[in-house]
Amino acid sequence: MSKNHEIKVERREDEGKGASRRLRHAGKVPAIVYGGELKPVSIQIEHETIWLASQNEWFYSSILDLSLNGDVQKVLLRDLQRHPYKQLIMHLDFQRVSDNESLTASVPLHFVNEETSPAGKSAEVVVTHELNEVTVSCLPKDLPEFISVDLGALELGQVVHLSELKLPAGVEIPQLKLSKEHDVAVAIAKHAREVEPETPAATDEAAPAAEDASKDESK
Repeated sequence: MSKNHEIKVERREDEGKGASRRLRHAGKVPAIVYGGELKPVSIQIEHETIWLASQNEWFYSSILDLSLNGDVQKVLLRDLQRHPYKQLIMHLDFQRVSDNESLTASVPLHFVNEETSPAGKSAEVVVTHELNEVTVSCLPKDLPEFISVDLGALELGQVVHLSELKLPAGVEIPQLKLSKEHDVAVAIAKHAREVEPETPAATDEAAPAAEDASKDESK
C-alpha cells in the first residue's frame, strides 16, 4: 500500500497562456485538478516543490494528497508536461480519486534477486526485462507503489509471465481478463547468442555520401 505524500498547492485565479507564463517566471507551475463530483479547479505549485517530488518514483504511481490551505484532496498524476530542453515542468494534470471507487494506474516493476539466480550467475545467459511497469486496477487504499518480480529461481530458457506476478491483496491486472494472448512476458532468460547486437548508428559507407552532399551544397 502506498504511503501518504502531501503536496501543498494554491488556487490559481488567472488563466490563459499569458497568466501561465507569468506564473512560470515567478517560479510556480500551473496545474489543474479534475474528476469526481466537483468541478475542475486551476491550481499552482511551487516549481521547486514539484520538481523534487518528480524525481521520485512514487510521484507517478501513488495517491497524492494535494493540500489547499488544509483542504486535502486525493489525486493521481495523469499528465506532466516538461520543457523540451530546460529542466522545467510546464504543466500538470491531476485526477481526483474516491476511496470507494476502483481506479486504474500504472505501477512500476522492481526486479529482485536476479544476480543470485541460476540465470544471473551464468555469463552465457542474458536476462531481459520485457516490461518496466504494469497497469493495475484496485481501490485507492490498495494501490502499491511498485510490484516486486522475484527472479531468484530463473534459469536459462524460462519466461516469467504477467499472470505469475504476486499481487497485493485487492489488486488485479485488467489485461489478464482479455485473453491468453495478453498474458505477455515480463522477463526472459535467453542464451547470450540469441541476443542480437545493436545496429550501429552510422556505417562507414554513409560517410563518403555525407561528404559528397556537403560539397554539393557548398557549390
